[in-house]
Amino acid sequence: MTDREMRIDELIDEEEALTDKQKKIIVSAIESFAEKGYSATSTSEIAKKAGVAEGTIFRHYKTKKDLLLAIVAPVMAKFVAPFIIKDLNKVLDQDFEHLEDFLKAILENRRDFLVKNLPIVKILLQEIPFHPELKDLFKDHIALKVYERFEKIVEHYKANGQIIDIPAYSVFRLSLSTIFGYLIARYMILPEADWDDEAETERTVQFILHGLSGLNSK
Repeated sequence: MTDREMRIDELIDEEEALTDKQKKIIVSAIESFAEKGYSATSTSEIAKKAGVAEGTIFRHYKTKKDLLLAIVAPVMAKFVAPFIIKDLNKVLDQDFEHLEDFLKAILENRRDFLVKNLPIVKILLQEIPFHPELKDLFKDHIALKVYERFEKIVEHYKANGQIIDIPAYSVFRLSLSTIFGYLIARYMILPEADWDDEAETERTVQFILHGLSGLNSK
């Protein structure tokens, strides 16, 4: 059993345990969709990678779209979302006196998550724009839960004067788009570049910090 199969196995409730073949199909689908994209991946490729007959897949899923929604989507909802929420809570549950320290902790936390879960993150980014079902899944299971916590933190920093008086959703959008823009470039678009992670982290945080605090604004 591979490390990813072991990880999936640990996250499945006993009453919902998958067979070894089902787990292999899940792992293979994630790897193939992440590597080639949904459109360029065939069920025969997934079956070959999983070491099962293609008919085994179609006994459970009538089409490739069913495979994406019935295997990958629930994996995102049941396996990825708890990790995102639980992992991010390690940052959100801490008391950071300064906004700068909070932003650095968020960036480092998301960097660690991205590195450990790169294939599934790639699927999210690649397929969400093209599948409304995945977009709704991501919004309901991840985005809204994170935003509820983030909103309270924004109000805290606004109250002590560290964030200018703009809506929390704007702070959320501007901060996370900057952080994830850096991480996507670093690990997906130009991973081969000569990155100075420490310097880039500092530049990213300072860029956000100066905008949110209104420094040098007129």
